[in-house]
Amino acid sequence: MKVGVLGSGDVAKALAAGFLKYKHEVTMGTRDTTKLADFAHAHPGIRVGSFADAAQFGEVLVLAVKGGAAVDVLNAAGPANLKGKTVLDPTNAIAEVPPVNGVIQAFTAANESLMGRLQKQFPDANFVKAFSCVGSDSMVDPKFKGGQPTMFIAGDNAAARKTATSICEQFGWEVADMGTAEAARAIEPLAILWCIPGFLQNDWGPRAFKLLR
Repeated sequence: MKVGVLGSGDVAKALAAGFLKYKHEVTMGTRDTTKLADFAHAHPGIRVGSFADAAQFGEVLVLAVKGGAAVDVLNAAGPANLKGKTVLDPTNAIAEVPPVNGVIQAFTAANESLMGRLQKQFPDANFVKAFSCVGSDSMVDPKFKGGQPTMFIAGDNAAARKTATSICEQFGWEVADMGTAEAARAIEPLAILWCIPGFLQNDWGPRAFKLLR
């Protein structure tokens, strides 16, 4: 597939490298292309351009930016370039305030998700919540003693969820499809749980969630 990755941070780099590893074509979009010069040099085949360049290029898009920047980035990418495309959404609504006893705060209300907001603001795109509750080091080919971890996904478009499922499975995940966008309200808070050992014990090592059946 042709994949457009919006972002230049650790999550964007991890997923872009994963797509390249599995023989997809990748263009990364950023405000400042110099941020990705070294990364692109180390990963021949990855192209770098503007957000609009990446969004126009990709058949599938990845929104890999801070939650608070998501709307601005999608606007910069161009709503017309999002139309009808699967948009993998690993963003989290992390408020710019310190955690309390290791618990980060969200800027969304209890009965909404950031992905739900984005879907309403950009209705022509097909958002799928994915990769939001695991560290970037484990997003591709995760290795855990407890076995294959579970990637929880959600989104309104069934075909987009199928595409996301195929990608997650290719990257080494078991997938639990939680259904429509409302389920993102349950998935996004898993990032809060994931972060607690990091803030309390400075333990940012690999960990992931597993759905037992």
